[in-house]
Amino acid sequence: MAGRSSEITDIIKAQIKKFEGKAESVDVGTVVEIGDGIARIHGLAGCLASELLDFGHDTFGLAFNLEEDTVSAIILGDYQQIKEGDEVKTTGRIIETPAGPELIGRVVDPLGRPLDGKGPINAKHFQRVDVVAPGVIARQNVDTPVQTGIKSIDAMFPIGRGQRELIIGDRATGKTAIAVDTIINQKGQDLVCIYVAIGQKESTVAKIVATLEEHGAMEHTIVVIAGASDSATLQYLAPFGGCAMGEYFRDKGEDALVVYDDLTKHAWAYRQVSLLVRRPPGREAYPGDVFYLHSRLLERAARMNKAQGGGSLTALPVIETQANDISAYIPTNVISITDGQLFMEPDLFNAGFRPAINPGLSVSRVGGDAQRKIMSRATRGMKLQLQQYRELAAFTQFGASDLDKATLQLLRRGERISEVLKQPQYSPIRLDHEVAILFAANRGYLDDVPKEKCADFERDLRRYMDGQGKQLSEQLLAKPNEWNDDIENALKKVIEDFKKAHSYGEQPKPAQPVAAGAR
Repeated sequence: MAGRSSEITDIIKAQIKKFEGKAESVDVGTVVEIGDGIARIHGLAGCLASELLDFGHDTFGLAFNLEEDTVSAIILGDYQQIKEGDEVKTTGRIIETPAGPELIGRVVDPLGRPLDGKGPINAKHFQRVDVVAPGVIARQNVDTPVQTGIKSIDAMFPIGRGQRELIIGDRATGKTAIAVDTIINQKGQDLVCIYVAIGQKESTVAKIVATLEEHGAMEHTIVVIAGASDSATLQYLAPFGGCAMGEYFRDKGEDALVVYDDLTKHAWAYRQVSLLVRRPPGREAYPGDVFYLHSRLLERAARMNKAQGGGSLTALPVIETQANDISAYIPTNVISITDGQLFMEPDLFNAGFRPAINPGLSVSRVGGDAQRKIMSRATRGMKLQLQQYRELAAFTQFGASDLDKATLQLLRRGERISEVLKQPQYSPIRLDHEVAILFAANRGYLDDVPKEKCADFERDLRRYMDGQGKQLSEQLLAKPNEWNDDIENALKKVIEDFKKAHSYGEQPKPAQPVAAGAR
C-alpha cells in the first residue's frame, strides 16, 4: 500500500514539475436577452467589431453592434441551447474562413464547413472574412480578358480579369446561366472559380453543382452555399466568405473569379439582421450603410500590380429586379459600384433570343482594354449595326414594302447577326470559333443565307475551322492579340472557300451592300 502511494506521489510531483501556468486574459460577459438568432450581452467592454464570441456548447456568434452597455451578437448556427444568464467569452479572433486549394471541387458553407459528404477539409490557411480592399497604388490596369465563351459578351461587353461586371434582370431571364457558362468555359484554363449561392433553394444549387460536375468544371470550382433555409446570418456572411476564398488565390499571384448569386437576397438578409439588432431603418427599411455593405465587398475585386504578385479577383455580382425596374434602390446602388452591367431583358428572352442581353442598356466600362485584338477587329461596328437593326425593326414591323435597298440590307444584316448571337445553354465556344462566325456575320457573308439556316452555317463553319482551317485556328489561338491584313485575308479566304463547298439555299444579294457600321 505504501509503495502504491509513493508511486502516486511521484506521478503528481512529475505533473507539477511539467505544469506551465499561463495567464489568459479574456473578456467575459453575460447574456441578457436571446431570440431570433440575436443575443444581447452585457460586460464585454473590450470586444472588437466582427469578433468571434464563444457561447459554449460549441456555439459561436459574431459581434455585430457595439453599444454603450451591451454588445449585440448574431449567432452562427443553432441558438436554442443559449439562455439568459449564460457566460460568453471573447476569442480575440476576427471571423475567418478556410481557404486554399483544398477547397477546390468542394461544396461548403460560408465558414468552410463541408456540405457535400466528401469528408473533412484539411485547409492549411485561414482568411479573414471582412477585410479592407486593396488601395489604388496596389492595383494595375485591367488588361487580360476572362473568356466567357458566350459570343455576345466576348464580342460586345468583354470582361477583364479584375473587373466587376454586374448581371441584372428579372427572375428567370438567364442570369445564373451566364455565370455557369462562364465557369464551364474556364475548364483547362488558369482561373479558379467560386460560385456563391445566397438564399437560393438547395434543389436549385444541387442542379447547378450537378451541371458543373457533368461538364468537368468542379475541378476548378468552389461552391459556397447559404441556402434559403439557412439563417440570415449565414446568408449575410456568404459573399464575404466566398470573396475571402478568392482573395487567397489573388494574393498568391493567381487569378480567381467569384460569382455572387444574388446580392438582392444578400441585401434582404442584411436588412433582416440589422432590424433585429435594432439599427435604425432607412429607405425601404434597409439600414443606412447598405451601400457600404456592397461597395466594401465589390471593391475587393482587383487586378494587383507586379509588386503585389500580379494576381486578380474578378467579380460577377447578380441582381434580381422587379418588373424590369433597374432604377430601384439596390439595383442603382450596385450599378454605381460596378464597372458595367449585362442587362437581361424578359421580352428578348421570351422571343427566343438567348442569352437575352439588351445591347442598348448593357455596357462594359473597362473590358474593352482587355479584349483580344482578333475579337475587337472582327466585331468592329457590330454593336452599332445591331442597335440600328433593333430600332428599324420596331418601325418596320407593320410592313416593309416601301423601304429602300440600303434599309433592307441593314435589316437583313442585323437579323443575321441576331441569329448568330443566339447560343444554347452550357455550350461555351472557343475563341477562334467565335472570331470566325462573328467576322462572317459582321462582314456580310451571311446576308444571302436564309435566317433559319444561320445555326447550320455556324455549326458547319466551326467544323470547317477544325479541319481545312486548322492552321488559321491555331494561329488565332496562339497569337490572339495579333491582327494584320494577312490574317484578315486568310480568314476571308477560309470563309469564302467554306461557302463554295456548302450551300444553304442562298437568297440573292441586294444590289447595294452596306458597309459595316453604316447609318
